[in-house]
Amino acid sequence: MSDFLEKDTDPKSGNSPSKNSEPQPAVVADLGTDRTDPNFDRSDKNAAASAPLRLVETAFLASTASLIWLVNYYFPLGPLLRVFFPVPIALVYLRWGNRASWMSALVSGLLLSVLMGPTRSILYVIPFGIMGVLLGGLWRRQASWSVSVSLGAILGSIGFFFQFWLLSALVGQDLWAYVTAQVTELVEWVFVKLGWLNVPSLAEIGAIAAGLILLNNIIYLFVVHLVALLLLDRLGNPIPRPPHWVQVLIDYED
Repeated sequence: MSDFLEKDTDPKSGNSPSKNSEPQPAVVADLGTDRTDPNFDRSDKNAAASAPLRLVETAFLASTASLIWLVNYYFPLGPLLRVFFPVPIALVYLRWGNRASWMSALVSGLLLSVLMGPTRSILYVIPFGIMGVLLGGLWRRQASWSVSVSLGAILGSIGFFFQFWLLSALVGQDLWAYVTAQVTELVEWVFVKLGWLNVPSLAEIGAIAAGLILLNNIIYLFVVHLVALLLLDRLGNPIPRPPHWVQVLIDYED
């Protein structure tokens, strides 16, 4: 009996322990996070800490893209500012990923809608806002220049035809007929210089106009890649390396 009492009695206090007493868990300094949990991931805390920076950079770059479009619309400087239209949105993708870049393009459209009206904001989002998301995704996946320039040129051409359709609907006139007339005069002049007597049909004129639009977008995307190569490398978010002949042409060294 004495052995039984010794086992159930606290030798220091002389009191019997309560039957309902349970060991208390250790106090965790970070409330809401159990650091004793083996599934605890410290990267979650880092992601939460970077959330304000992501929000600030996304808003800043979205406003930068809107400002570039606004300044170029009222004070056109030729192609100088035009080559920067998709770059801020692409930079958001390189730094913060797909969702942040789409949010940046949307915020740019909303800001331009307030400043310039919905029509001009749509003309930026399609194609330049979407083009920034596309280029950012391709650059982040290390796609070659031939792939990114080709896809960007196709998207730019689609955006060009969308802009013509929208403006034609707002103006109430077929602006494509005006473009066709200008291309017809150019083709006839070239045919006269070459001594060709045949006159191209309307379908051929339309195909030539579409080809010129695609060629113009290819040249534009190539210049955008050159600007992004020189700019984003200095910002710590490099894009894929250009082909060797481009590096030789611009005397660029990694």
